[in-house]
Amino acid sequence: MGLMNEYINAKKSANELEQELLALIKTYNEKRKTYLLVMVSALNKPIPDIALSQEDFYMVADMMNDLKQSKADIYIETPGGSGEAAEEIVEFLRKEFEYVSFVVSGEAKSAGTLMVLSGDEILMTKTGSLGPIDAQVRIGRTTISAYDYMEWVQEKLKEAEAKDRLNPFDATMVAQISPGELKGVNHALKFAEDLVGKWLKQYKFKHWKVTETQKKTVTDDMKDRRAKEIAQKLIDHSTWRSHGRSIKIKDLEKIGLRITEVDSDGDLKNIIYRIQVVCRLLFATTNTYKIFATEKEKIFKSAVPVQEAPRIPKNLKRPEVAELEQKCQQCGKVHKIYAKLADNAQIDKDFKSNGFAPFPKDNKLVCDCGFEMDLGGIRNEIEVKTGLKVLDS
Repeated sequence: MGLMNEYINAKKSANELEQELLALIKTYNEKRKTYLLVMVSALNKPIPDIALSQEDFYMVADMMNDLKQSKADIYIETPGGSGEAAEEIVEFLRKEFEYVSFVVSGEAKSAGTLMVLSGDEILMTKTGSLGPIDAQVRIGRTTISAYDYMEWVQEKLKEAEAKDRLNPFDATMVAQISPGELKGVNHALKFAEDLVGKWLKQYKFKHWKVTETQKKTVTDDMKDRRAKEIAQKLIDHSTWRSHGRSIKIKDLEKIGLRITEVDSDGDLKNIIYRIQVVCRLLFATTNTYKIFATEKEKIFKSAVPVQEAPRIPKNLKRPEVAELEQKCQQCGKVHKIYAKLADNAQIDKDFKSNGFAPFPKDNKLVCDCGFEMDLGGIRNEIEVKTGLKVLDS
């Protein structure tokens, strides 16, 4: 039986899955003699904030600050995002810990790949993958690949030189490009390339003393050359053909990186795959889209789809109740809920008789299909708008 089926058949609640995650992190720490941070995003949820951002840096800094530990491991799954945020996270971790490892069992793309390449050790499962390093830049109202943008510009320059003109559409597009934009895009590409070269030499190659085949002493110049070669290969999209391309262990080893294969260690493999499955289940059965967790604490970021705003009676100095309808993201069932703002037992009788349920005490609304919705944001909205606390029924 697969791990996913095992957990599904166990019918664990979201709270039980959260506790399972913390227990797995603790077991991992005991196995590896380290301190693990799990930071994962729900890659299949259409939410802008799943990307790596400056807010993630603040979260990591808060959870990993002043731990008095020498080693840290980071289990990461991310579609990519801000290269600047990736830099801040790495620089913070390097100040706090002597030895930092990254664990990849899902996808760590773009800015996530940047972070992983800063590790003293990179651990990957068969299912884990990195991606091409691709700085994202904002041109006008659109965020695009810096590499693809520069490639298109170079293509049009060559076309103009060869034909002494461009077609009207391309000519119009090129005319809108400012020198400042070109410089910014080029800087974004160099920023990513320079970071990879710097971090590989400083951290990943720190323990590289002798060449594997000829047993030659490894010099700083050799480390520098190898780091730059790897950075250039990971940035060259002509090698990978796609921004979303999955770069596996064998691909990374071919370009000169040494990867620790998790699947060769039965106990460690079991822990890491379970962490991955539990996170996937939490994303599938709740409206959580980002998880930050250590063995001591957890922070889950959730998003409830914007629906009809809570209905609060107007023209009343002190409203007694707010109503809302919450649609389940999984099965579509609509839940009628009332939030009591005054200590009046009649409110409960009236609303329950009309098919309403009281606002959940722990903010967790569990649908009949098993999907769990965190209504904490809606509670806050009601309390801010009314200046009153939502009371338990």
